[in-house]
Amino acid sequence: MSIEGGEYEISDEELELIKRRKMAELARRAEQERVRKEREAAEEALRQELLRRILTYEARERLANLRLVKPELVKSLEDQLIALAQSGRIKIPISDDELKTILQNLFERTRRDIRINIREKGW
Repeated sequence: MSIEGGEYEISDEELELIKRRKMAELARRAEQERVRKEREAAEEALRQELLRRILTYEARERLANLRLVKPELVKSLEDQLIALAQSGRIKIPISDDELKTILQNLFERTRRDIRINIREKGW
């Protein structure tokens, strides 16, 4: 690489080397992303299989509907159910009625009272 009059002049070999390095970096990143996605897909498949064993069809449907509104809550609940089932601390399978009871208890513990006070301006 030489400098002439404030401009950079890059030889074809240097340019080719830069392009090859950039392409190698892009290929490496793409491979890492592919591996990450495959790992996530495998984890999700295992998770769904565990939930199929733990919950009845109706209970899974209820969670699927609830996931549309509260995805974070459902994921947390599923994690807890999987952990409890794996440790043998709950009866399997969990019916829809049992899931309703669990959800009611969960909502009672996590419910926040929201109060809105409207004050009128006294002019």
